[in-house]
Formats: sequence, C-alpha cells, structure tokens
Amino acid sequence: MKHFILGLFLTLFQITTFGQQSYDLIIVGGGASGTAAGISAGRLGTKTLIIESTPWLGGMLTSAGVSAIDGNHRLPSGIWGEFKSELENYYGGSDKLATGWVSNTLFEPKVGNEILKKKASEVKDLTFSLESDWKSADFKNGLWTVSFSKNGKTQMVTAPLLIDATELGDVAASQGLPYRLGMDARAEIGEEFAPEEANDIIQDLTFVATLQDFGAGADKTIPKPANYDPAEFACACAHADPTTDNAPTLDCGKMLDYGKLPNGKYMINWPNCGNDHYANLVELSPEERALEIEKAKQTTLRFVYYIQHELGFKHLGLAENEYPTKDGLPMIPYHRESRRYYGLVDFTLPYVRTPYASPSPLYRTGVAVGDYTIDHHHKKNLKAPAIDFIKIRVPSYNVPLGALIPANHPALILAEKSISVSNIVNGASRLQPVVLGIGHAAGVLATVALEQKKPLSEVSVRRVQQLLLEQNAYIMPFLDMNPAQPHFQAMQKAGAAGIFKGEGVPYLWANQTWFYPDRLASEYEVVDGLRPMYSQLKDFWGASGDHLTGARMLVFLKMIQPELTEENLSLAWKNGALEGEFSTDKKLSRREVSVLLSELLDFFVKEVDWRGNYQ
Repeated sequence: MKHFILGLFLTLFQITTFGQQSYDLIIVGGGASGTAAGISAGRLGTKTLIIESTPWLGGMLTSAGVSAIDGNHRLPSGIWGEFKSELENYYGGSDKLATGWVSNTLFEPKVGNEILKKKASEVKDLTFSLESDWKSADFKNGLWTVSFSKNGKTQMVTAPLLIDATELGDVAASQGLPYRLGMDARAEIGEEFAPEEANDIIQDLTFVATLQDFGAGADKTIPKPANYDPAEFACACAHADPTTDNAPTLDCGKMLDYGKLPNGKYMINWPNCGNDHYANLVELSPEERALEIEKAKQTTLRFVYYIQHELGFKHLGLAENEYPTKDGLPMIPYHRESRRYYGLVDFTLPYVRTPYASPSPLYRTGVAVGDYTIDHHHKKNLKAPAIDFIKIRVPSYNVPLGALIPANHPALILAEKSISVSNIVNGASRLQPVVLGIGHAAGVLATVALEQKKPLSEVSVRRVQQLLLEQNAYIMPFLDMNPAQPHFQAMQKAGAAGIFKGEGVPYLWANQTWFYPDRLASEYEVVDGLRPMYSQLKDFWGASGDHLTGARMLVFLKMIQPELTEENLSLAWKNGALEGEFSTDKKLSRREVSVLLSELLDFFVKEVDWRGNYQ
C-alpha cells in the first residue's frame, strides 16, 4: 500500500526518469472504451496517454467497421451522447443517421474516426500514440512501466495507473490475473439460462466489410475467393421476426438494408448465414491469431462475392478510401467477447433482470447504462450449447463500478469487454454505447484514485458517480429524462440512492426503465427509500401509502434534521428551480421530492460499498 501511494505522489509532481515520459494514466488500446477513458480522464486534468495499434481511434466503432449502433438511442449518456450529437451535426440531423433498419444511428467508419480524433485532440491533457504496439507492462513499487514500439523504435512510459482497453484483455493477462473464458457453468455463476457445464466457447467474431454503391451498370465483383461455395450463405436472405411465430420471408434487399449507411454505403455484418465466423483466438499467439483472423476475412470475402455474383448486386463493391488498408477492408475484426476478469463484484444476470430484488443493490454503484437486449452470436459453432436468448428478457440496466476493478490488483482498471461480467450478460454489455460508457467511467475512476491518493479498491463510489453526472453521463438507466433537462442530476441521484425505484420493462430491442418524474410520491416509498441511509427512520413505521404532501415531508425530514422549518423547504424549492411556489398542502411528485432531498439532506454524500450497501 505504501509503495502504491508513493507512486501516486511522485507522478502527481510529474517526475520523469531519464529516457522515459511520465504520465498519470496509461491506456493500452484506443478502441471505444480506451478513447472514452482518455477523453474523460484528460478533461479532468489527468495527464493521459493512449497507446493504439491502428491508425484510428474508436476500435469496433471505426477500425472494425461496426458503424451501426446497437441500443441507447434514448440514453445519450456522456461521451456516447456527444459522439451521437457530432454525427447528427455532420450528417444534418438524427433522421439522416437512420438509414438502415438495424439501428437508429448508422455512419461511415471514417467519419466516426475523424470525430473521435477531433474530440481527443481537443483535450489538453490527453496524448494518443497511433500505430503503436505495446510490448510489455510491468508494475513495481506503485508504478507501471510500459514499453511500446512506434516507427521501429521502442519507447518507455510510466504511470501509477493503467487501463486495459485492449480488445481481448491482453494486458491484464500478461499480469497473470485470473479470468473466465467462454460459457459459465450454471451452478458457478448462478444463472438459470447458463449451460450445466462450463466450456471455452465464445461468441462468433466478424470481419466486417463496407460496401459502396457504384451505380447501375457498374461491375465491382471481386475475384472468386478460394473455397467458395454458395451453399454457405444459402439462407442469408431469410428473415424471421423473433417476436412472432411467423415463417421467415425471403428478401435480399432487406438483408442489405440491415446495415445501410449514409452516402450509399452498406455495413456487411450479417448474422444469419452471413459473415460471422467462429474462432476462439483469445489465448493464441499473435501469429496464430493472425492466421485465424485471415480465415475470418476470407469468410467475409466469400460472402461479398455471394452478394455480388449470386444475388446480382454487382454494382456494390468494397468502399473506396474508407479504410487506410490495401485490401479495402477494416483494420481489425469485430470481437464480441474477451477474457472476463474477476472483479470486486460480478455483474451477472440477476442484477440485470431484477436489480431491486437481487442479493445486493449493485444498481446503487452504477456507472454506465445500456438498454439493448442480450444478444449472442453462436450460429457458426455447432458445438455451442443451445440457449434461447430471446427468452432472457431484461429491462435496461446499469453496470456496477466494482466490475471494472480486478479483485487482485491495486492499480489496473478493466475496460472494453474484459470487465467482471458473466458470459450471458456480456451479450448486452459488449455493445458500443455501453462500452463507451465503461470507458468513460474508467477514466473518471482513474482520476478519483489519483485525486484521493488511494488504491482503486478504496475510492469513493459516490465521487466517481458525481463526476460522471457532471460530465452528462447517466448512472441510472432512466429513459424519461436526459442531461439537458433540469433536475436530471437530482433524479439520477435519487434513483442511485434507492429512494425511488425505476420500473423496468423488457421491450423489443430497446429495453426500458421508467422513473416517472411527474408521478406523485407516496409517504411510504420516500420514508422506505431513506430508511437505509438514516438510522432515525430505521424503526419508524408511521408513513402511509397516501400521496406525500409538503407538511408530511417536513415531519419526516425533522426526524433526520430537527432544526428544519417550512421556510427551509420553501428556500430549497426556490434554489432547486422547481415550478410554482412551495406549500405544505401540495402533493409532491418524484421529481420535486428528489430535488428537495438533494437540496436539504445532500444524501449523496452517504457512501456505499462495492455491493451497494450503505457504510
């Protein structure tokens, strides 16, 4: 512990060693989470370095070509919300992004990269080194030393904190941290939908292609790939609606419009008899990985040839000048699954399905939100146990902060898809806006650890959440509010404190949790929500199910702070910018109660532990 604190102290004074550059934070991986982490930490004054192997920032959003966003359309949280807004500005409105039916937000990968690079470049305390391959990471005496190669030269950098934002959790693996890989055993993970026995089967990966419409009469058909067999893709045009029992329909145009992008381009990331490819390359050597990735690339080229030659879309060719690659394909594959490390808490299915009835109130520690349903790709591995993921209905959810912190390392933060999450829940937490949110939270977490001069396991959960709220991020997945509206922070805090419970709804491909800001609050729910925080209410059972009035609220608050008066409530009402005038006979809404409690009690200073229990 003493060595760790010493390392933090030294770095805060920017002491550099000969031939090395010192930072507060090193992020290995400039993908979705790494970029978000760098931006959020840098904005808070944390001197940060991102080391990224490709020429781009954004990872799966850009370098992997997965430029159709899954979920969070109505949860514009933090950096994801900023990115979405920048896309809307670039293309001329949100309606210009809804070009394909898989998503409300589709864009050209190179545009996404340009936006992220611009945002990162605007952060004074953020440096990013592209086309740089990390070689080693060593932690000793409270300090990381990381080596990476760029332009044929090896560079060394140091920092007290490191974020593993690699696609497959490679840095944490190099430290010998234990992890799960593949499907969890039902009894071990406590999920009824998990297989009875564990296995090492991960989700299919995809080497995406971006096609471009070159106009009628053009023939952009690629050379016939080796081992081409049209039977491999015979059912690609069949569409089944998972919400009905209707038979699949055949529509090849619909298959292409799935990922239709602006400016006549198409994302080829099709799951049904398409270019998904099974390869568990997580634990392979770099050379072995390259061979498997080439196989995935060939699967995609065969599918592109099928689209052009068999289906007749010869005018659709590999997009020109989209990627800085010789073959016109993305730089990296789309990895849906990584190593999943053991964290301070495990984020498993019960905490997603029934957050308020789970063994621990992890929802109180939330730092990133998601609403997409649990979605797994296992069609290319016939050995994968059958799991009906359509039946695993969940509401929108939040990711607990403890899932980003390894149980056995004081200065390493987990990001991307390597957090402490079950195999099943990873099917939702792997999606782009959630991973951006995880990265956003990771950057803030690092900043708080430096600020408080503490190891990660001792930082204040509430301080991390407060800084996230100040950066317009959601900590609770309430869709009926957004950061641009007044009282957003007060209601988010009331939800994260457990004062008011949200109502979760599993709904199609965009699950929901409703706060209902204008619903009248009851006496009982407010007192019951405050009870865990205030011992004065522990044995009090004098609250009814009646709507809470100003007079009754004053009664309850005086049990906590006897000096409070009606004048205090009136002033809090005014300071909280609530509409109208306060009166004791007024029935109060959940919004109004949230604001008054925030003003009068400042309840968010009540700290919670990693499991969400009040300390």
